[in-house]
Order: sequence, then structure tokens, then C-alpha cells
Amino acid sequence: MPKGDKPVRQAQGKAKTVFVCKQCGHEELRWLGRCPGCQEWNSFFEQSVLAQVTTRKTAALGNLPQELSQVSTEAADRFPLPLGEFNRVLGGGIVPGSLVLIGGDPGIGKSTLLLQVAALVAEAPGRVVYVSGEETSRQTKLRAERLGIAGVNLYLLAETDLEAVLSQAEGLSPNLVIIDSIQAVHLPEVDAPPGSVTQVRECTLRLMQWAKSSDVPVFIIGHVTKDGAIAGPKTLEHIVDAVLYLEGESFSAYRLLRCVKNRFGSTNEIGIFEMKGQGLVEVENPSMAFLSQRPSEAIGSVVVPVLEGSRPLLVEVQALTNPTAFGLPRRTANGVDFNRLLLITAVLTRRLGLKLGTQDIIVNVTGGLKLEEPAADLGIALAIASSFRDAPIDPALAVVGEVGLSGELRAVPQLERRVNEAARLGFKRCLVPKTGSSIIVPEGIKVIAAGTLREAVGVGLLRDKSRSETEQES
Repeated sequence: MPKGDKPVRQAQGKAKTVFVCKQCGHEELRWLGRCPGCQEWNSFFEQSVLAQVTTRKTAALGNLPQELSQVSTEAADRFPLPLGEFNRVLGGGIVPGSLVLIGGDPGIGKSTLLLQVAALVAEAPGRVVYVSGEETSRQTKLRAERLGIAGVNLYLLAETDLEAVLSQAEGLSPNLVIIDSIQAVHLPEVDAPPGSVTQVRECTLRLMQWAKSSDVPVFIIGHVTKDGAIAGPKTLEHIVDAVLYLEGESFSAYRLLRCVKNRFGSTNEIGIFEMKGQGLVEVENPSMAFLSQRPSEAIGSVVVPVLEGSRPLLVEVQALTNPTAFGLPRRTANGVDFNRLLLITAVLTRRLGLKLGTQDIIVNVTGGLKLEEPAADLGIALAIASSFRDAPIDPALAVVGEVGLSGELRAVPQLERRVNEAARLGFKRCLVPKTGSSIIVPEGIKVIAAGTLREAVGVGLLRDKSRSETEQES
């Protein structure tokens, strides 16, 4: 041993017992009925931890400091795939050395999507290691045959020992590593069962260290809880570089890949796919796909131009009102915020005089989309008023605007891009708030400005001719 070098010493400590929250990973020395971290009840479980004391040379700790002006960014060039929707969500392509977490409901298509991504990287050409901890290599091969994937330069590894996985990966020098799933792999030195909070956290940290040191991107699949959040500690989402969710209704063929965290790009971007026999196929014109089954002059149906990240989309909002059969009317919101629905209902009742207190109200967004922004308020209000008055909405009209408690219409951001999207799909008129309506209007569409919700309802609803003639005759 060279002079001056000190050996690394590891001293085994005494085993101790801690209580870990299975929801957020918070640790306590004694059992608690309620977790102080996530406020979940009865979530602590007992776990034994063997303490280790490690001493190392001070000179060997970490990397050397480097001046910011001397740091090179050439190694961080993205690797774009011939899958535009996937590139959009990641911010332009795969970043070398990044750690990406993908979650979603069981059977939604997470493994199918990543197997397609692996095949595209392998065709680049490049080597891909696909680690399956829940299926055998034969089962993965059968899925690949259904997707029409030949599998050249795509290596399958049915292994749950993470150390063995990383050892095999280093020998192959891959361009991409996929872990399916993080709850199935484990580290032998961690005294906890696979899928536990400790194992999930330690495995993710180990993968992050390996990805950064080897400059190889790693994609990991994570299970979700019954609430739709990724299972395991909340710190799992803070460790990774990007968090993607694959969403969609079980009865719908459309799948939405949503980005909620991205250290290398913007968040809240979405990619839209359609599940077919050959796998997930990207939807080139999402607005047209969401409106393809919309009937003309439908009662309680309105088109709203919304923004999903940097992308404008036209979606259909439907509403149905019906006299309640019970003392307390029901409010059902699918794809919109429930509290926002209550606010709009109160404004319609108070400011427009619609007697909705005895009506069941159901609001639905077609295609499985979830609208978060208040720009869809006017569309929801117009759909409810259309259903309540049994009057259709102009099929060539798109509406957008935020509704205030006084019944006023408030401006929405990037109004010009929304109007351009409506004009591109052939809409002739667009109902917008009067405030902020001074935009460059494209050819073929007329912008109608309204200051209040009452004005907007008067413009948007078509008169029921038969009812008007009946009233005049009487």
C-alpha cells in the first residue's frame, strides 16, 4: 500500500429499530398513530436498521470544485427520438445521465411505451438494457412481437438484484437503461423487503449516482397508489430529474403523457397517444381527435380552447342538468375541479337568476382530459346554461374566459394562440372576455367580446325557435 494512503474502515454498529411511514418515508424512533410528515393515519411500520460507520480519506470525498465559466455543456446534448409527442414532454429529447420516473395506473401502457422507446433507441443505433423485475424475458419477448419490435441491440435482463443489474449494464456500455419497475428491484445490503419505502428510496439514489457517473439515461417505472400518486416516499420525486404520468380512462383509447417535473425543460407539457394494436401511436392533431364525435348544435356542449403547457388544444365540455329526485342536488365533475364547478353554479344562480338549487348538475370533459386552468370557466357556465334552458350553442362558436364572483369575465393568458387554434380548425366565432381582447385576429374567424357572464350567455345560446313561436301564439 502506498505511503500516506489510509484504508477505508467500516465499523458495524448496533441494530436499531425505527418506524417508517409507508406513505412519505418519515422516520420516528417510536410508533405514532399519525404521521407528522404527511398527516396519514396508521401508516408507520417497524423496520430494523443496522448502523454503519465509515471513515474515508478527506481527499477522496466528492469531486473537485470547478469554476462555472469553465463548465462544458457539450455532453448534455439531447438525443431526440422519432416520436414527437415523447420528445415534447421531455423538452426536446433524452438528456444523457438523466433519471426519469414514469408512473401510471396498472395496464395503462407504461411498459408498452418504454419498450417502444427502447426499440427506437436501439435502431439509432444504440444499446439498450431493459430490466424486467416483474416479467420473464419470454413474456417481454411476446409483447415485443405484438408491437413488431425485432429486438436488435435490445438486451433483456430478468433480474431484481440492483447491484447485479448495474454490473451487467456496465459491461454492455448501453445508451439507455430501463427499470421495470422500481418497486421490484432491491439492494441486498439494505435490510428491507423489495417495494418498501427504504428499498425504493435507496435503489433510486443508487440509480441516480450510476446515471450521473456513467452519463447514461435511466428510465424507471413506478407504481401508483389508489389516489393516483407514485407509490413510495415523496422524496422519490425529488431525487429524479423528471416525473412523467401516463394518464387515460380505461374505456378510452387515448393516453396522455403528462410532465409534472423536468429539470431540463418546461413542466405541464403533455403528449397525446392512441392505443392501437401496434402499441401507442402519437396523435398528430389532438384537437381534431377530441372533437371528432361532437354532434352539431348539441345542447349542453361547448368547445373551449385551453392550454396544456405550451400547446393550445380544443376540447369539448359537456353539461347536463336534471331535476333532483332527492332533497340535496348532486354536483358531479369529471375532468374539471369540483370547487370550480360549485363557484360557477353559484354565479349562475345569483347573477343570472338560474334556479339551479333543485337541479343535479353533471359536467364532463371528453377524451379523458383534466382542465386545471380557470380559462375554461366560461365554457362550463355556457354548457350548464344551455342544458338548463334546453337551448343549443352555436356549433361554430368557441368560448374562453375566467368567471369572477360578480359575474364579470376576466382576461386569460395567451388569448391569441387560443383564437388561432380555433381558426385553424374551422371555427367562425370565438367568444372572449372584453378585457384583453385587443389581439391580432386571423382570417376566417370573428372575435366577440363580452364583459359579463350575462352578455356571454345571451350571445352564445341559440334561440329555440319552436319555443319562441309557441310563446308568441299563446
